[in-house]
Amino acid sequence: MPSSQIEVRRQYSRADEMAIIDAVHESLVAAFKIPLGDKHVRLVVHEPHRFATAPRLSQPDRYTLVTIDCFAGRSVDAKRSLYREVVDRLSPFGIPEDHVTILVRDSGTENWGIRGGRAACDIDLEFDVRV
Repeated sequence: MPSSQIEVRRQYSRADEMAIIDAVHESLVAAFKIPLGDKHVRLVVHEPHRFATAPRLSQPDRYTLVTIDCFAGRSVDAKRSLYREVVDRLSPFGIPEDHVTILVRDSGTENWGIRGGRAACDIDLEFDVRV
């Protein structure tokens, strides 16, 4: 049950915003094997002056930061797969692959309160975290 946030420095069309959200979610489904219906993704659009980027970027307005908070247990290979999936799925929106940063923050299931305020470690998650 990852919780993801996509941060961008430019306005996209409503359809593209929804498609960008779907692209990140589909990346998680493919790489982390989460259930398709387990979708917790937010898109935040920043004013460019409020979201600094590296001066080396050729198209700073296309910089995209994807932060994923998830249960601990995914392998390094699963994370590598996630990184590639995200970059590949964002490229149709004109986002250069070197303009994408992906941050995975994993923590134990005891640190997540879900499904009515229960600790995730006390719940059958219905999917395997160890991929």
